[in-house]
Amino acid sequence: MGAAVLKKQFESVLGGHLDWQSRPEPERVPSGVSEVDGVTGGLARGCLTEIHGPASSGRTSLLHSILAKATAREEVCALVDAEDSFDPVSAAESGVWLPRLLWIRCGHNTEQALKAADLLIQGGGFGLVAMDLGNTPVESARRISLTSWFRLRRAVEHTPAVLVTVGRQSYAKTCASLTLECRREREVWSGARGSSRLLRRIEVSRST
Repeated sequence: MGAAVLKKQFESVLGGHLDWQSRPEPERVPSGVSEVDGVTGGLARGCLTEIHGPASSGRTSLLHSILAKATAREEVCALVDAEDSFDPVSAAESGVWLPRLLWIRCGHNTEQALKAADLLIQGGGFGLVAMDLGNTPVESARRISLTSWFRLRRAVEHTPAVLVTVGRQSYAKTCASLTLECRREREVWSGARGSSRLLRRIEVSRST
């Protein structure tokens, strides 16, 4: 019996068109940044989202916004901090509800961070798992193989978790369902040159 005939028989039994490769459209949740949500529709559950950009490009602010939005939904979140760079005070000021956040410090060990993220996803119970490699040296982060990224992607599939990674460059490549690049466009300062000046705002652009 040919495959086309067999497919038609299945379609007649199921009462509709049968697409062997189709997957249900994943549920999407807001990132908390209207410009990002307007372009992407939000962050997909069961998928890997990668955020990358240089220092002071807005990547940490975007991560804080995502965490704030998730904890506001009363979801339990986990942050795998590879370089011990997370600042709870600034995160709380950004709206992150810290009692809903599990903070895992990895002591500058990229391999431990990768294993921790894998265990958290496999263990379940988290609405959001974030792995921050933003301050990890590029040489160390590049040592993470595509096989390891693929394993993370497969681990989060069919779970309700949103998996987010942050780095200086794009490391997950094609294993990421969504890639957000942060770039600093312009700085806005208060005060005159030569006197005390405070950074008031940084304008960034994000591309998918």
